[in-house]
Amino acid sequence: MTRIIGLISGTSVDGIDAALVDISGTDLDLNVELLAGQTYPYPAELRESILAVCAGKAISMAEFAELDDAIALNFAQAAENIQTGHQPATLIGSHGQTVFHRPPIKTGEQNSCLGYTLQLGRGDLIASITGITTISNFRVADIAIGGHGAPLVPRVDAYLLSHPEEGRCIQNLGGIGNVAYIPPRRDNWLEKMRGWDTGPGNSLLDLAVEHLTNGTKTYDEDGKWAATGTACQFLVDQWLQQDYFHLPPPKSTGRELFGVDYLNQCLKDAGPYQLSPADFLATLTELTAASIVHSYQTFLPQMPERIFLCGGGSRNLYLKQRIQSLLKTIPVLTTDEIGLSANFKEAIAFAVLAYWRQLGIPGNLPSATGAPHEVLLGEIHPAENKF
Repeated sequence: MTRIIGLISGTSVDGIDAALVDISGTDLDLNVELLAGQTYPYPAELRESILAVCAGKAISMAEFAELDDAIALNFAQAAENIQTGHQPATLIGSHGQTVFHRPPIKTGEQNSCLGYTLQLGRGDLIASITGITTISNFRVADIAIGGHGAPLVPRVDAYLLSHPEEGRCIQNLGGIGNVAYIPPRRDNWLEKMRGWDTGPGNSLLDLAVEHLTNGTKTYDEDGKWAATGTACQFLVDQWLQQDYFHLPPPKSTGRELFGVDYLNQCLKDAGPYQLSPADFLATLTELTAASIVHSYQTFLPQMPERIFLCGGGSRNLYLKQRIQSLLKTIPVLTTDEIGLSANFKEAIAFAVLAYWRQLGIPGNLPSATGAPHEVLLGEIHPAENKF
């Protein structure tokens, strides 16, 4: 068994999810035991700075370096805190904080522009502070060979959540939603897997709540506010015409598309309908659910037998209810119900990716990221003297 810490802050910028796990095996014998999981919120000022940069605020190189360091310091503190009361870890897998993601631009059969992705929170600084070898910057190797660098979790899902007879979708509901389609474990099943970003997860809902409450709230707990409203189906149908929803996989997205500007356009579109705040939230929730289901119906080779939700949005009971309603008879569950923490699955996944990197095992799934072949993911920062 190898004891590893997985760290990630997603596009919702809620805080740092930390998972302390013991890992053994390599692929179908992969075994992960979650010893501790905790979310450590960012200091309010740091969160505001991150969100501002994600929204396109221009900052100086000095400010950029300071932001990079501040994020790394918070990640290092999370790594130290999660080990309290446990034997120490020997490896950290840190995804960092995404502040910019641009998918590759293609014309015809050729890449006209490689993708670009930027995660802050220096792995070398985390390694120095914690005294633990840290692997970070997981996405760039896939992007360098022409992939999207996202989603990276499907290969982990394949070995932890596949079933010999049942086709499954693992739907992450972070700030951005992404899906891993896992066919039954039969001939060439891994090559038949698919994965892509489905569109908004929590991002629009959180932004809307902050806007509607003048910043006094940052999210709709359990979807209770949206559940009191009535969705405007005309707006949902209009918003579903957005180009991204019709772009075939592989594809990835982020706050660059589904961010503040997109929310402002949604608010403008909603103006003539005179929606209440609850109605507007219900309509955005319906868009999130409908975009996921539209994505399945349009791009999956076949619909799955069951769907398992994870990520912060899996706790939004109204969103879960709407996904279930639109999918009719296909059961919508959470990964908790098959033994993998829905709250910390992404952090666990980056612990696994770090483990694979240390063993020299590729971490990407080309059928999900669009890369031409498998590649080792992550840059290794050996631990030196702790300062």
